[in-house]
Amino acid sequence: MESRNENTGLWVFGYGSLCWYPGFEYKRSVVGYIKGFSRKFWQGNTTHRGTLENPGRVATLVEETEGIVYGRAFEVQDSAALPYLENRECTLGGYMTTITTFYGRGGNRKFPVILYIATNKNEHWLGDAPLHNIAKQISECSGPSGHNVEYLLRLAEFMHRYLPEAHDEHLFTLELLVRSRIKEQNMCLTTLMGNRDFNIDLEDAEIDVRDDEDDDLVVNGAANNLRENSFQFISQVPEKSLRCLKM
Repeated sequence: MESRNENTGLWVFGYGSLCWYPGFEYKRSVVGYIKGFSRKFWQGNTTHRGTLENPGRVATLVEETEGIVYGRAFEVQDSAALPYLENRECTLGGYMTTITTFYGRGGNRKFPVILYIATNKNEHWLGDAPLHNIAKQISECSGPSGHNVEYLLRLAEFMHRYLPEAHDEHLFTLELLVRSRIKEQNMCLTTLMGNRDFNIDLEDAEIDVRDDEDDDLVVNGAANNLRENSFQFISQVPEKSLRCLKM
């Protein structure tokens, strides 16, 4: 690979909806991770994935000494990106900005990134709750940007496909619980997902192809539709979680 100096650019790290829907122009993006945090669905949302009456739940980060959070770093292309993110993440979402270090998945990249994080000091904070309760809330909430289910499942699918080495018990257990609830309630997954396609453009992407059905997602321009009622990722949930869920 050609050697590059990422320190000359401005980078933003996404660990939630930015992974699959950045919404701004960028020069390039790479997958990797940050240290010292864990991802939790503890932030409430009333402007994108919920309403004031029924707030949805979206991802934030909590400090954890040995924690690692996988996601996607974007090199900002122009001056419009940061005001857009300031409005989307901070004004509407209740997040604050900080700086941390991003590590490329291959260990050959390391550079500072802007990080959006919500704490318990913002008005939308919901905090911890039993995972079954969080899954129920996600399955019942929607907002101007779409259903809360779409937010969760597209994030989980992104991790499965592009970062198969990622271990996120919280995210993947919620995915399992929400998929189970969708099946039990006979909900229409296509409707919940908004029947939309999103393009993923990554450098050095390694797609984790599990079976022939994975051909419906191709890097650089093809659709990334989620498979209905798919439980092929159960093997990635730790055994202790499966025992708790009686599966």
